[in-house]
Amino acid sequence: MAKKRVIVITDGDQVARRAVETAAKNVNARCISVSGGRHPEEPPLTADQLVAMVLSAPADPVVVMVDDGGKRGKGWGEKVLAELLEHREIEVMGVIAVASHLAKGESVPVDSSVDRHGAVVAGSVDKEGQPQGNGCLYGDTVGVLRKLKVPVVIGLGDPGKMDFHDDVQKGAPVTTKALQTVMEKYAALKGG
Repeated sequence: MAKKRVIVITDGDQVARRAVETAAKNVNARCISVSGGRHPEEPPLTADQLVAMVLSAPADPVVVMVDDGGKRGKGWGEKVLAELLEHREIEVMGVIAVASHLAKGESVPVDSSVDRHGAVVAGSVDKEGQPQGNGCLYGDTVGVLRKLKVPVVIGLGDPGKMDFHDDVQKGAPVTTKALQTVMEKYAALKGG
């Protein structure tokens, strides 16, 4: 049985959710919308619930949002990400690591990033999608990526924002490019 392919995005506020939904549609992927855009008072989905939704999704790849809401330490997003990576019926194609304003927070090395203009750049970007010239992206749900084996890690600024460069009214072009980049790099790794 073929594994369900998944792309994980380490953000999930309301604006990001709309951008990710739009971008997933643009690349013919399925977005698990309830994984993002949840109210802070709302209990998060359990890892088992999210895995069940991924496995029952009618399309492939499936895009999932994991977000710790800025909380320090290992939060819900990091726990779910680890669960997805370790699940025997799921193949995580890659992770889009979303930058935050934390200049000294947790960081993760990225394979490349997509800047606010939709260009694939070497190194990382900041929350506004500006290239940073180094290979480590700072964010609040990315620290766990250092400990887990992820085939592709692509950096991205704030989905749906970046000073209107990724606005949903424009079709969320920057987030769309990030999804396409994960898919292309994953295909290249798999020899296809």
